[in-house]
Amino acid sequence: MGIIPGNNVDRRVFLKLAAASASLAACSRQANSQKKHVAVIGGGIIGTSIGYHLAIGGADVTLLERGKLAERASRGTFAWINATWAKQPKHYHSLNQSGLAGWKRLQSDLGIPVRWGGSLEWFGSAERQARLEEQIAEQIEWGEPAEMIGPDALTELEPNVHFGGAESAAYSPNDGAIDPVLAARMLADGAKQTGAIIREDCQVEAVQALNDGMVELATSCGPVTVTDFVLATGADPDATEKLAGMNIPQRSTPGVIVVTRPLPPIINRIIVAPGVHIHQRDDGRIVLGEQDGAPDTDAHAERLRHRPNRFPEPILAEQHAFRILGVAEQFVPGILSAEIEDVFIGWRPLPVDGHPVLGRSSAEPSAYLAIMHSGVSLAPIVGELVAMEILSGQQATGIEEYRPDRDFQSIRRY
Repeated sequence: MGIIPGNNVDRRVFLKLAAASASLAACSRQANSQKKHVAVIGGGIIGTSIGYHLAIGGADVTLLERGKLAERASRGTFAWINATWAKQPKHYHSLNQSGLAGWKRLQSDLGIPVRWGGSLEWFGSAERQARLEEQIAEQIEWGEPAEMIGPDALTELEPNVHFGGAESAAYSPNDGAIDPVLAARMLADGAKQTGAIIREDCQVEAVQALNDGMVELATSCGPVTVTDFVLATGADPDATEKLAGMNIPQRSTPGVIVVTRPLPPIINRIIVAPGVHIHQRDDGRIVLGEQDGAPDTDAHAERLRHRPNRFPEPILAEQHAFRILGVAEQFVPGILSAEIEDVFIGWRPLPVDGHPVLGRSSAEPSAYLAIMHSGVSLAPIVGELVAMEILSGQQATGIEEYRPDRDFQSIRRY
């Protein structure tokens, strides 16, 4: 177990995070004398990673998911693993680099399939494209092996992609993509093999402190008594207030994810084109995500008011799928023959300042909060950090900016 740095990654941040990884290994050696009983509430990519790392660290783990594993926020993500220009400022970029390195470890340890190969990104407007070049130059200074490449190199990398006359695109070779549902299930299986209990269709209703320092979770599948519990509840803001006594301001936004039936290999990398994101899984399925979100109309606002994951009628799902496919076909004509397999509305858990929330609740000491966008990129390192802090009883250094009692400011970074 460990964190592998990228080239020239911020040395101070890396050393702090590497120390957290070493502390987790030490925690597993102390488990018999200081046994922790931890409930992880939420079975998405973050919750399953935390559950896995707690279990291999020596804790007794019960993972509680109100529905099925990874069937909500994680299912509705484009699942792009990256540390690109949007990961600002530098400390957050370094955290994401550690997340990418962690995926390589999990790929080795658990066999989780990750499709590496990098990403290609460009914009339609000359002004935005010029700013992209500046942002990539900054990434290079920060140790990310990114570069701007021209038409010949683009065609060599992706012969089946039309780049719409773009003179250049950002190439980030470290990036990858996963099937988030499969990855979460494999993490849960890894935790289960180490003794964790996985309970699906189990809703946590309330928390009650007991006299012996333990807490009891009242759930729809019976009481669960633990020393600590982790809230990895994604875009559900009510859970943190109800169970941990803290109001974490979020600006969660919807996005439609379309998955096609398997096709022969068409694209090798993540394509981030104007208006649409595209990648192809190893099984041949193509995943598409809209870049700008749902249309801003009263009808859509009413339809999305209760945060549904599905459209109310199949015809509406089909219309949105073909709308997104219509944009994608401009750049990848080979998907013209694609058949739609799934259309899902994902809700991103996004604290208002764009950064993760990691740490114990100031109102409920037994509660630990783990809420974030970039959940796919950050899942491995967050799993390590949360497990280390809970098992050791010590706070990791290097993540002070992400504590839940910070002064949140609304900064639109994504």
